[in-house]
Amino acid sequence: MTPATSPITCYLNGEYLPLSEARISPLDRGFLFGDGAYEVIPVYSRQAFRIGEHLKRLQQTLDGIRLPNPHSNAEWAERIERIIATAPYADQSVYLQVTRGADDKRDHAFPKDVPPTVFIFPSPLVTTPDAIRAKGVAAVTALDNRWLRCDLKVVALLANVVARQNAIDQGCAETIFLREGFMIEGAASNIFVVKNDLLLAPPKDHRMLPGVTYDVVLELAAKHGVPVEIREIDESELRAADEIWMTSSTKEILPITTLDGQPVGHGAAAGKPGPLAQQMHGWYQQFKNEVMRHG
Repeated sequence: MTPATSPITCYLNGEYLPLSEARISPLDRGFLFGDGAYEVIPVYSRQAFRIGEHLKRLQQTLDGIRLPNPHSNAEWAERIERIIATAPYADQSVYLQVTRGADDKRDHAFPKDVPPTVFIFPSPLVTTPDAIRAKGVAAVTALDNRWLRCDLKVVALLANVVARQNAIDQGCAETIFLREGFMIEGAASNIFVVKNDLLLAPPKDHRMLPGVTYDVVLELAAKHGVPVEIREIDESELRAADEIWMTSSTKEILPITTLDGQPVGHGAAAGKPGPLAQQMHGWYQQFKNEVMRHG
C-alpha cells in the first residue's frame, strides 16, 4: 500500500489494531469527565524527540490527578517505538492518552478496581511552512478563565479549545492568556517576550503548562549567551515587546508579529519577525538535528 492508503495502527489497552477499529466504552471517564492525561511527542525521521522529558511530564500529570501510571518508561518507549515503526510517514506526532477507565456507572468519585484506558496513535507531523514563519503570525489576548492547575497536561481542554477557536475566527494563530495583569501562556503554546535584547519567560507554576520546547529554548539561550529573565511578565511589557514568540513541539519557535491587531515591535522592524527569533529558530534546528543524529 502507498502511505496515503496504508491503515493507521494504534495501540489501545494492550492491542495494536487499525485506528478505524478502535473503540472505547461510552462510560469511559475520559469521555464523561475529561478524567485523564495526555502527551504529544514529535518524531523526526522515526525518532521520538525528547521522549524522556515527555514521559516525565506525563508522570507529573498522572501524579497530580492521582492516577497510577499503567506503564514503566521502558514499556511506554516500547509501545511508542512500535507505533512509530508502523506509521506510514517518517515525521510524526505521536499522541498518547491515559484515562481513569470505564466504570459501570457515572459517578464523580474515583472508581475502584477499574483498569485505565491507554491509547496511542500517530499522525503526520504538521509544522509551520517557511513562508508563514518568515512573515510571522497574529495573536489575540483573552482573560484566562481556566482552572488553577494548568501545569497538568489533562484532556479537559475546553477553555483552551474555545480560546483557540476565537483566535481562528479572527484570522489569528493563537490566543495569549492574561491573568491578574500578567501574561501566562498561549491556548496551545508557551509564550516568550524579547525587550532590549533580553529574553523574558514566565515562571513554571500552577498557571502554566511546562513545555518541553520551553525548556529547550532556555537551554539554547544559556548556551549561546542570550540574557534571560524568568519572571512574571506584565501585560504592558507584552504589548511593548520588541518580539513575541509562541513555542510548542509542533510550532517550534514561531514569531508573533501582530497582537490584537497591532504590530509587534517598533519602527521599521514593527510587524516583522525579530532577529532573536530567527537566531533561536536556527539554533533549535541545529540542536534538533544533532540530537536526532546521535539518538
